[in-house]
Amino acid sequence: MESLDFLYGTALGRALLRPLVSRPVSKLAGAFLDTPLSRPLIPIFVKNCGIDTGDYDLRQIRCFNDFFCRPLKAGRRPIDMDPGSLIAPCDGLLTAVKIDEDTVLPVKQSRYSLSRLLGDEALATDFRDGLCLVFRLCVNHYHRYCYVESGRKGENVFLPGVLHTVRPVALEKTPVFTENCREYCCIETEFFGPVVQMEVGAMLVGKIVNEAPWPRTVSRGEEKGRFAYGGSTVIVLLRRDAAALLPEIREASARGEEFPVRMGQKIGFSLQ
Repeated sequence: MESLDFLYGTALGRALLRPLVSRPVSKLAGAFLDTPLSRPLIPIFVKNCGIDTGDYDLRQIRCFNDFFCRPLKAGRRPIDMDPGSLIAPCDGLLTAVKIDEDTVLPVKQSRYSLSRLLGDEALATDFRDGLCLVFRLCVNHYHRYCYVESGRKGENVFLPGVLHTVRPVALEKTPVFTENCREYCCIETEFFGPVVQMEVGAMLVGKIVNEAPWPRTVSRGEEKGRFAYGGSTVIVLLRRDAAALLPEIREASARGEEFPVRMGQKIGFSLQ
């Protein structure tokens, strides 16, 4: 953490940071982690991160990135399928952030505009004064994610950028989510209206792999994709008055605290 404080908190550090957050550096790291030469890193990673491997199917692991994107065993992340339930699309640390017109206003992070986040001012208008759900994944989290709700999915939109870390030290000093590589789609849903689901890459995340780039009907809990190595983030945008969050999540976010969630658990409910 001290090294990140130096990189993000000093002029010299920020100069040194520029090549580190570039996509070529992350792609190079990702290429190595895709080879069998990276297998010896797996037991070290498991020990250092305290990962319970009992949750996962490890039969097809040939390299570090295979392990990082490891699939779950059946039944390890049950999906709340009650009509109108709002679920977490991934494991991670959740912060619910109010959107004030076009500005996302986190308590302990840099604010940023919705139009810059989406790269689409017309789409941003649909979510003014709505709710932004930020799910931050650490390296020890399960790095696959599912569709947050059933509905008609549009095409994936990819926005190129750099790859800052998504740790709090960077989020406090830099509008990371509007600078990093990211990809999103819009989903027309019955219970929540239009929903945006976005994946944001981070330092040493070589790629975001979404399985279905074309428009089609998707289902709540269906696997949407996965991240390669590194911390990363899933963002969900909801229209104003589309949903209410559970009180414990709302209260934690008001204090500027992240709330731990697991993929498929109920985090709120529809107001429509």
